[in-house]
Amino acid sequence: MPQSWEFVDIYGLDPDLLGMVPQPVKAVVLLYPINEKSESQPIGSVKPNEKIYHIKQTIGNACGTIAMVHTLANNADQIQFEDGKPFQKFLEATLELSPAERATYLEGDKGMGSAHEDIAQEGQTQAPSRDEKVSTHFVALIDKDGELYELDGRKDGPVLHGKTTPDTLLQDAVAVVKQFMARDPDELNFTLMALVRKG
Repeated sequence: MPQSWEFVDIYGLDPDLLGMVPQPVKAVVLLYPINEKSESQPIGSVKPNEKIYHIKQTIGNACGTIAMVHTLANNADQIQFEDGKPFQKFLEATLELSPAERATYLEGDKGMGSAHEDIAQEGQTQAPSRDEKVSTHFVALIDKDGELYELDGRKDGPVLHGKTTPDTLLQDAVAVVKQFMARDPDELNFTLMALVRKG
C-alpha cells in the first residue's frame, strides 16, 4: 500500500473518540468473537454484487489478510498501488476470477505469501499458525455505490447492511458494529480499524 494510506485504530464508539479518526474513512475492519451466538444469529443477508471484489477464505487463520484484500481491492480506484508489488500483481491477476478462483490463486501466490510473512513479523503479537483454532474473525465494511457491505471470506458473497455515503461510512459502519456487540453483550473482544489517507 502506498505511504499516503494507513490503517488507524478506532479507540471507542462514542462521538468524541470517533471524531479523532481522520476523515474520510474508506473502509472499516472489524475483529469480533466467533461463538455460538455469532454463528447462529447472522446479521444482514448476502446480496451478490458484481462490482464488489470478493474472495473466499480457504487458508486457515488468514481472515486478517482476507479483510485487507477486501479493503484494498474495493478501494483500488482511489489507491495508486505500486507497479510490480505483490498486491498489484495479485489484483491484476485475479480481477476477472470468481471468489473461489481468487482463493485458489492466493493459496499459490508466493509474492503475496512473502509479503504476508514480512508484515506478520512486524507486529507485536505472534500470528497463529494456519491450523490453530481461533475464536475471533476479521471482516471489512466498505461503501460501494452508496451501499454499506460487509465482506467476509467465510460467506458466499457480500452482506448488505443498508445505505451509506463516503461522508458517513464510519458512522454507518459503527451502527453495524453495535449490532454485532448487542448480539453478544457479555463479550469484550471487539476491535476496529479504519483505512484513511494520511495527512
